[in-house]
Amino acid sequence: MKVVIAEKPSVARELARVFGAKAHGEGCLVCPGYAFTWAFGHLIQLAGPEAYGFSGWKQENLPMLPEEFKLAVKKAKVKDGYIDDPFIVKQLQNIKRLFEEATEIIVATDAGREGELIFRYIYQHLKCNKPFSRLWISSQTDEAIKTGFKNLKPGSHYDTLFYSAQCRSEADWIVGLNATQALSIAAGNRSVLSLGRVQTPTLAIICTRYLENKNFIVTPYFQIQLSLQKNGIVFKATGTIDYDAKPEAELAAKKAQSTARVTGVDIKEKKETPPLLHDLGSLQQEANRKYGYTAEKTLSIAQALYENKLITYPRTGSRYIGEDVFNTIPILISALEEHPTLSTAAVRLAAMNLNKKCVDATKVTDHHALLITTVKPGQLSAEQMDLYDLVASRMLESFDGECFKEVTKITLDSGNILFFANGVVIKSPGWRAVLNETEEMDDNNNEAALPAVYEKEILPVVKTDILSRKTKPKPLFTEASLLRAMETAGREMEDEALRQAMKDTGLGTPATRASIIETLIGRDYVVREKKNLIPTSRGLSVYEIVKDKRIAQPELTGQWEKRLEEIRMGSDVPAFKKEIRDYAAVITKELLAGGGSLLTPSPDNPSIDRITCPACKKGFIKFNPKAAGCSAFQDGCKFTVWRNISGKTLTDLQLKTLILKGKTGVLKGFESKAGKAFEAALALENGKVNFVFQK
Repeated sequence: MKVVIAEKPSVARELARVFGAKAHGEGCLVCPGYAFTWAFGHLIQLAGPEAYGFSGWKQENLPMLPEEFKLAVKKAKVKDGYIDDPFIVKQLQNIKRLFEEATEIIVATDAGREGELIFRYIYQHLKCNKPFSRLWISSQTDEAIKTGFKNLKPGSHYDTLFYSAQCRSEADWIVGLNATQALSIAAGNRSVLSLGRVQTPTLAIICTRYLENKNFIVTPYFQIQLSLQKNGIVFKATGTIDYDAKPEAELAAKKAQSTARVTGVDIKEKKETPPLLHDLGSLQQEANRKYGYTAEKTLSIAQALYENKLITYPRTGSRYIGEDVFNTIPILISALEEHPTLSTAAVRLAAMNLNKKCVDATKVTDHHALLITTVKPGQLSAEQMDLYDLVASRMLESFDGECFKEVTKITLDSGNILFFANGVVIKSPGWRAVLNETEEMDDNNNEAALPAVYEKEILPVVKTDILSRKTKPKPLFTEASLLRAMETAGREMEDEALRQAMKDTGLGTPATRASIIETLIGRDYVVREKKNLIPTSRGLSVYEIVKDKRIAQPELTGQWEKRLEEIRMGSDVPAFKKEIRDYAAVITKELLAGGGSLLTPSPDNPSIDRITCPACKKGFIKFNPKAAGCSAFQDGCKFTVWRNISGKTLTDLQLKTLILKGKTGVLKGFESKAGKAFEAALALENGKVNFVFQK
């Protein structure tokens, strides 16, 4: 019997359907010759510090550097702490039994770094030594699944992918746990101050921009603008001099005459090549800009579209395809010929030679760029349709022709003051016609409609204005701009080719960046205000401590991502592991030496104030990843408030509000036993937390 293990039940059911497996076994679906079983994501994880004898948060334990990492079953919260999740234990027993009965094991977890890690940790935990094959597909269509099963590869082919995933997992454990405990101990264990290999430099990027923006001194300046006319067309030209004061600009404007002489006309042909296909990162950025969707929400919607066979594998970091996939593009384009808004472009592309800018097999990583499939969307939610259309329209744009523009710059002189006017005329829209993005504006946000003028020509000035301007700070980060910054480890660059070259040295991967943002929000380090990401007082406090320390340097973390990719390609594993251990020892020492200086309780830093226990009035509240509880636990005080309540994880600030005030405002994100989402306030009464529902 061949045993196929998928990452989650929904994928296992889909694979089983293709093979006609409908009968239910214990933790699996079966048909003659096959059994399809599943994990629930990460069933097995790296064991916590206590597995190595590091009990409690003690300075003498640091740095914690296990010689060999142990694996443990994912935990479940119970009244007195955490135990091995019985639901997961049962499924592991089912998988173990199936593996023992198997003549062949086929790995069908997600075809990427984390999917490989999920299976290998299960395989190692169960002490299985049977050989296994790998299903590697980029689409969930029946045809792709059948083709994938015909082209299974030996599991050893993906050993280096596992080594890369394992190194990432162990590095996050070593850096995250040591740094978090070191900083929290230095701060007097008043609360858990979480740090991480990727989350901390990301927090540093957000805080740096926020402080630059907050401390920016706005400087007013003034410009002279002329309105000129020729052949009934009025256009505007702006002076090249910025004036510090309005009277100065007004005085200069008086020198401008009733006419202006054209001193130069520069007309250039400009070519805009089509954009590359979407990878997950660029899709998240566009969805955030266009619809305000968070990175996590975009990933969730894209995953649903993938599992419904409508798009290819979304957790890709590549924006290219190979020649073999390019051969299928005409079929995919024809699938859009009845699309309500993209049909015109699809019909046009079907009759032309397709652009091959994004066809380069050497730039395809684990998976090619995002594409639609031949499956036509049925009844989709509005959000799913938004994402599907982003993928579909970008596919059409990428294979469309170049956009040709005529860019005109006119320089003029009036009263010995130099002025300029810019204009753009679309000669051939090319790929911009897909979404009808052909409107152009000049540098002053004026409609670019310039008449034909000639050098030395004299034009009448119909109006002179003084423009009041202000210098502007760099904008606060949105999720779209933060994702772009994470791609290049905080370096600012607009050039697409340079950005692509930097992707291997960015912070995190396209598949993990959304979770990093959510982690920062969950830690109460960052909040969303409309589209902007704003650091909290707690986040700024942590940033002030770490900003000059190695753990906050984006470049180093970005280099590690490159090293992990090199490990996937066969590079040296022990060297990387030693580097991480040496680094952890250094940052632990740094944080213990200077971590507590800025965390002294004060009215200006309320998020970490010491809170007296409301039960015994003697101890103070200690915050950890699982709960907030009294420090006098050993003296008999059992006051505890768990973080996770009905599926929602409370932040430190929410816990503090609940304990200090006895209640919170209305919170969203709770989930009933029936799986329904609800919102409610929380009230603390006699040491117990109760829901308070709005009438």
